[in-house]
Order: sequence, then C-alpha cells, then structure tokens
Amino acid sequence: MLIPDTKIQEVRERVDMIALVQRHGVELKKSGRSYKGLCPFHGEKSPSFYVWPDEKRFKCFGCQAGGDAISFVQRLMGKTFVDTVSDLAKELGIDIEAAVDPGMREKQQVKDATDFAALHYVEKLWDPVIGRHARDYLHSRGLTDDLIRSFGLGWAPLAWTELADQLRERGFLAFGEKAGLVAPRQRGDGYYDMFRGRVIIPIRSPEGRTIAFGGRLLEGDDGPKYLNSKENRLYNKSDILYATDQARDEIRKKKSAVLCEGYFDAIGMHQAGVKNAVALCSTALTPGHLALLQRLEAKELVLLLDGDEAGRKAVERLAGALLAGGVNSRVAVLPEGEDPDTYARKIGAEAMQKMISEARSLTAHLFETLLPGGIQSEFEEKMAALDRFRPIAAQVPVGLTRSALFGAMSKHFGLPASELETALKSKLPPAVKATPKPVSNEPPPDQNEATWVAAILKDRRLLENDVHKVAYELKHMGLRTLVAAIQSTGSPEDALYEASDVVKAQLTKSKDMLPSDEEALKRGFDAVSARLKLRSVEDRLQIIAREIANTPGGTSELTQDSRELLTEQGALMVLKQKLKSQK
Repeated sequence: MLIPDTKIQEVRERVDMIALVQRHGVELKKSGRSYKGLCPFHGEKSPSFYVWPDEKRFKCFGCQAGGDAISFVQRLMGKTFVDTVSDLAKELGIDIEAAVDPGMREKQQVKDATDFAALHYVEKLWDPVIGRHARDYLHSRGLTDDLIRSFGLGWAPLAWTELADQLRERGFLAFGEKAGLVAPRQRGDGYYDMFRGRVIIPIRSPEGRTIAFGGRLLEGDDGPKYLNSKENRLYNKSDILYATDQARDEIRKKKSAVLCEGYFDAIGMHQAGVKNAVALCSTALTPGHLALLQRLEAKELVLLLDGDEAGRKAVERLAGALLAGGVNSRVAVLPEGEDPDTYARKIGAEAMQKMISEARSLTAHLFETLLPGGIQSEFEEKMAALDRFRPIAAQVPVGLTRSALFGAMSKHFGLPASELETALKSKLPPAVKATPKPVSNEPPPDQNEATWVAAILKDRRLLENDVHKVAYELKHMGLRTLVAAIQSTGSPEDALYEASDVVKAQLTKSKDMLPSDEEALKRGFDAVSARLKLRSVEDRLQIIAREIANTPGGTSELTQDSRELLTEQGALMVLKQKLKSQK
C-alpha cells in the first residue's frame, strides 16, 4: 500500500510519544522538559534513553538509537515501515485506506503483477529445456549471457495460459489484466496470455523498475513481429525511452544520447560499447521523451536508424519534434540495408563508435537527403523536396529557430527564405512561450542528507555501516520515507521509483558527485554521517542550554534535573569534539 505523505505526517504529529514508549515496557521519569528511562534497544543500568514529547522524538545516548514514533516501533518490533504506519494510524483513529488514491492502489496492483511476470519470463528463458530455442536466438544475435541477464530478457513459451495460471494461483489475475499481461477469453471463461512464443524484453523506468514488456515473435505466427504492453498506470510510452536504466549514467557522463528505433538495436549498441544508446517504444518522439533526455542532462541526440528507406523516413518523421524542441541533433548514416545491431557486429565496436562520433548535423542530413544536388538541382527536384519538407516545417513554431531553419534552407536550395516560408506555409504552430513548471510544495532535501542517501542508493551495504544511526534522524520526510522503504524492501530501485521529483532531482545531482571508488565512497559516507550526527548533537545542546536556563535555580542550585542535564551536556560536548575530527 502507498500511504500519502500527509497521512504519515499526521501519524507523527498526533502520536503521544510518552504513552507509546511506556506502552512498550519502558518506564519513564520526567527530567526537565524531557523524560528518561532505560533504553529498550540495549542493556544498560544507568538511564540514557530520552523522550521529548513536544518534539515527538526519542534518543538514546548510549547506543545512539533515535528518531520519531515510527522509527521507535520499527526498531523495537522489527516491522516494515508501511505496517508500522498502518498500525499506529489504526490506534490513532486515522483512516489511511480512505486516503489512499484509488489510482495509486491500482498502480501498486499493476506493479505486483508486472514484477511477478518479469521473474516468470526470466525463469522460463533460463530453463535448460523450455528456454533453449530463445537462448539460441539471442546468442545468434551476438548477445552474451551477461548482457542478456543485465537487460532482464525472458521467454514466453508458446502456451495459452502459462502466465495466467501462475497469476491466478497467486491472486494476481485481475492485476495481470490491468497490466496487459493477460486478457479474458472471448468465448467461455478464463484468461489467456498476451505474450506467447516471444522473446520478452522488459521495458524499465530510468530507476530500473520493470513497467512494461516488448515481445519479439519467435515461435508460431500469432500476431505482429513485435508486440508491446498496453499503456497502464505504470507505463506511458510517450514518457519512456527503452534502456534509459542502462544508459543514464553514460548519458550524463557524455552529455549525449544515441537514439535507435528498435530494442535489439539499443542492446546491440551496448554490446558494442555504445553505453548511451536508448530506443523508442513507439514511432513518435514526444515532448515527454525530450523532457526525459533533458533530465538525464543530454545536450545532444544522435539518431542511429536503419540504413533503408524506412530509416530515412524515420529521420524525417522525428526531425520536426527535434527542431521544434531546439535539440542539438546529429544523424549517423548506416549503409543501405544495414541496421545498427547487425552492422555493429560486422564492423566492430571501435569503428561503430567512430561512425557515431562523426555523425553530421540533422539539418545538413535533411538538406542533402531531400535535395542531394543542392542549388544546382532542377526545379522539379526542388519542389519535390519542399513537399517532403512541409510536414517537418509545420512542427517548428514561429520564432528564431524557424527563421534560422529557413535561412539555412535558402542557402542549400538557392531560393529566397521568404519565398520558402510562403511555399511551405500552412497552419503554423504559435511561437513557443516558456510555461513555468508547477512549483512543488515539498522543500528540497538538505545537501548533506541528500549525499548520505545517494551513497546508499549507490551501495546498499553502506546502511550496515550507519554507526551513528543517521537513518532515524533524517529531517526531510521524503528522504526518511525512501530510506525506510529501502530498509523494508532491500531494493533501492523500488524505493527511488516512488520518490517525488524534488527528491529524485536532488539525489541525482548528489549521486553524480560521489566517487566511483568503493573505499572513497565509504570514507565519504562516514564523513557525511559524522556531519549529520554533529548537527543532531548541536541541536540537542541548544535544547539543553534552554532547559538549564529554565530550570529553577539554574546551575547555582543543582537540582536533580539540572545535574542530569549537565551530565548529558558534558557527554555531548565530548562526542561533539570527536565528530568534528571525523567530518
């Protein structure tokens, strides 16, 4: 279940921390503005466990455990984050079920079915007998076992109810229908599998979550050569490019993406060392695709399409959107009849990468393809070229880009730009106006907290080195929820998939600044952990200072409360100096 952040916050604000802690067997005594007792997380004879009811927080200065009500129950009872919030909400009379968006509930159901299907298809591919034909086919395309596993490829046997039966046994059948994996029979009862006799290509989100499937027909003659999942709560083909999960780091590094048309073209490029290759999941290039590339920090796009008439027309089909979007684009031209996948195997990785690096600009490619003779071409040839250029020009809005485009055309065609504009004039799109993006109410995470979480996303094992228990002291709700999800599921990819755009953006920036060396990453993680712990200690020292000032008699008359505060203050001062040497 996906619990809204507002409900998580409501649970935190409404819980009675003193009653909650005492209900779980911890006897507390008032100490100034706080309460103290023996820590339930480690054996101790002198109390070092404190609870601040106003702040809804707890802290043990012996074992360093700390956090809020959710952290306390999670740590004490070993429950998952979702179960803990649900149980506390029930006790407080907070109706979480009513708050859960039905759309979000359906999204979770589709995820469950999609996750199961992905594992099912992989299992079938690697079955020694069942998957032999599919494995032989993939090997014939030059794919290694490591690459096959990396892309999560699978196999759907030529059977009508193989997956449907498995989904029914686990109660996922209705979810499988929502995901487009199965469909009801037109006659009689029951469901049948949508993918049959096909090599399965998982389509993943940029975070690595499987959200849909493509299927390449291998056995039987049922349906088209390629079949894709229908769009659903997880999958919108206008927002997803295939292989972004594999290519994202290389795209950020090179500030460039290579766009192919087919799944296997993209996979083949990765096999050839072109690690920034992605592919369309549809025939059109949309604003959603361009926005995705922008988020991945791609400054240019290289089109690498089939070397035939269909490939050449594909360039023309995509050109309008690229020019309208102001994307710096180039075109790598393949020989006649070649496709990226097979050509890379023929010429080798080094030659393929050289060809991509020497790709010419999109406009130069268009002009030379549409009118090879340029200014010397016959009148009829120029008119035919203009007819082919009309749908491209129609997508480019009025403004500087359009003016520059017609200026370049004028030089190649040998015709006045104003005449070209008139000849190609149709219902022109309006000039593009900058539309401000909706502002999120969620504040961006603190840089230190974002760096700490980004390190965990890079290496999940670092959580085991959280000696300062920073996970329970993160102040940003989005980051705390994300870390709790990682602790519950063990999957950084799943946790990140559910994070907000604000959190994702900050974590992406922070992750790019992390070292790739494992030892350097650990040292950096330890240092930022010390900084965050130091922040916590300094916050507590300020609270102690205020409490001492408000204690009757202050430090002139040492009451029991002031003695305890001074003892805690001294211990924290020692810890503060130690942390300063570590950060």
